[in-house]
Amino acid sequence: MHHRLRNLGFGWNHKRVYRIYKSMKLNLRSKRKKRLPASFKESLLRSVYPNVTWSMDFMHDTLENGKSMRSLNIIDDFNREIFNITIDNSLPSTRVVLQLEH
Repeated sequence: MHHRLRNLGFGWNHKRVYRIYKSMKLNLRSKRKKRLPASFKESLLRSVYPNVTWSMDFMHDTLENGKSMRSLNIIDDFNREIFNITIDNSLPSTRVVLQLEH
Protein backbone atom coordinates (compact mmCIF):
# COMPACT_ATOMS: atom_id res chain seq x y z
CA MET A 1 0.00 0.00 0.00
CA HIS A 2 2.82 2.38 0.94
CA HIS A 3 4.56 1.90 -2.42
CA ARG A 4 1.34 2.43 -4.34
CA LEU A 5 0.65 5.71 -2.53
CA ARG A 6 4.21 6.86 -3.22
CA ASN A 7 3.75 6.11 -6.91
CA LEU A 8 0.52 8.15 -6.91
CA GLY A 9 2.44 11.18 -5.60
CA PHE A 10 1.74 11.10 -1.86
CA GLY A 11 4.92 11.70 0.13
CA TRP A 12 3.86 9.67 3.14
CA ASN A 13 6.17 7.23 4.86
CA HIS A 14 5.13 3.71 5.81
CA LYS A 15 4.46 4.61 9.47
CA ARG A 16 1.94 7.30 8.55
CA VAL A 17 0.23 4.99 6.08
CA TYR A 18 -0.07 2.34 8.80
CA ARG A 19 -1.49 4.87 11.28
CA ILE A 20 -4.18 5.97 8.82
CA TYR A 21 -4.87 2.38 7.90
CA LYS A 22 -5.44 1.54 11.58
CA SER A 23 -7.64 4.58 12.19
CA MET A 24 -9.90 3.47 9.32
CA LYS A 25 -10.07 -0.04 10.87
CA LEU A 26 -8.59 -1.61 7.76
CA ASN A 27 -5.98 -3.58 9.66
CA LEU A 28 -8.44 -6.28 10.73
CA ARG A 29 -7.53 -9.76 9.64
CA SER A 30 -9.70 -11.34 7.01
CA LYS A 31 -11.57 -14.37 8.24
CA ARG A 32 -10.42 -17.69 6.90
CA LYS A 33 -12.90 -19.96 5.23
CA LYS A 34 -14.17 -22.74 7.42
CA ARG A 35 -12.79 -26.06 6.39
CA LEU A 36 -15.44 -28.53 5.33
CA PRO A 37 -15.47 -31.81 7.24
CA ALA A 38 -13.80 -34.67 5.44
CA SER A 39 -16.32 -36.74 3.58
CA PHE A 40 -16.83 -40.32 4.63
CA LYS A 41 -14.75 -42.54 2.38
CA GLU A 42 -16.41 -45.73 1.31
CA SER A 43 -14.27 -48.76 0.70
CA LEU A 44 -14.16 -50.16 -2.80
CA LEU A 45 -16.60 -52.93 -3.52
CA ARG A 46 -15.10 -56.34 -4.11
CA SER A 47 -16.01 -58.28 -7.17
CA VAL A 48 -18.21 -61.28 -6.33
CA TYR A 49 -18.04 -63.05 -9.70
CA PRO A 50 -15.35 -63.37 -12.34
CA ASN A 51 -15.66 -61.31 -15.52
CA VAL A 52 -17.60 -58.47 -13.86
CA THR A 53 -14.95 -55.82 -13.19
CA TRP A 54 -11.50 -55.33 -14.67
CA SER A 55 -8.51 -53.18 -13.89
CA MET A 56 -6.44 -51.51 -16.55
CA ASP A 57 -2.84 -50.38 -16.19
CA PHE A 58 -0.49 -48.60 -18.57
CA MET A 59 3.23 -49.09 -18.08
CA HIS A 60 6.17 -47.37 -19.76
CA ASP A 61 9.82 -48.36 -19.90
CA THR A 62 12.91 -47.75 -22.00
CA LEU A 63 14.78 -50.59 -23.66
CA GLU A 64 18.57 -50.97 -23.63
CA ASN A 65 18.83 -49.53 -27.15
CA GLY A 66 16.97 -46.37 -26.03
CA LYS A 67 13.61 -47.13 -27.62
CA SER A 68 10.44 -46.55 -25.66
CA MET A 69 8.16 -49.47 -24.77
CA ARG A 70 4.58 -49.24 -23.52
CA SER A 71 2.32 -51.97 -22.23
CA LEU A 72 -1.39 -52.22 -21.49
CA ASN A 73 -2.39 -54.79 -18.86
CA ILE A 74 -6.02 -55.79 -18.31
CA ILE A 75 -6.70 -57.88 -15.17
CA ASP A 76 -9.86 -59.46 -13.76
CA ASP A 77 -10.49 -58.08 -10.26
CA PHE A 78 -12.11 -61.24 -8.90
CA ASN A 79 -9.37 -63.82 -9.44
CA ARG A 80 -6.48 -61.57 -10.58
CA GLU A 81 -6.30 -63.41 -13.88
CA ILE A 82 -4.67 -61.51 -16.73
CA PHE A 83 -6.98 -61.07 -19.70
CA ASN A 84 -4.65 -59.23 -22.00
CA ILE A 85 -1.15 -57.80 -22.19
CA THR A 86 -0.43 -55.56 -25.16
CA ILE A 87 3.16 -54.39 -25.71
CA ASP A 88 4.27 -51.96 -28.42
CA ASN A 89 6.27 -48.79 -29.05
CA SER A 90 3.07 -46.75 -28.95
CA LEU A 91 -0.49 -47.51 -27.91
CA PRO A 92 -2.94 -45.16 -29.63
CA SER A 93 -6.45 -44.83 -28.24
CA THR A 94 -8.00 -46.78 -31.12
CA ARG A 95 -5.84 -49.77 -30.23
CA VAL A 96 -6.75 -49.51 -26.54
CA VAL A 97 -10.47 -49.43 -27.41
CA LEU A 98 -9.99 -52.43 -29.69
CA GLN A 99 -8.34 -54.39 -26.85
CA LEU A 100 -11.13 -53.45 -24.44
CA GLU A 101 -13.81 -54.58 -26.89
CA HIS A 102 -11.97 -57.85 -27.51
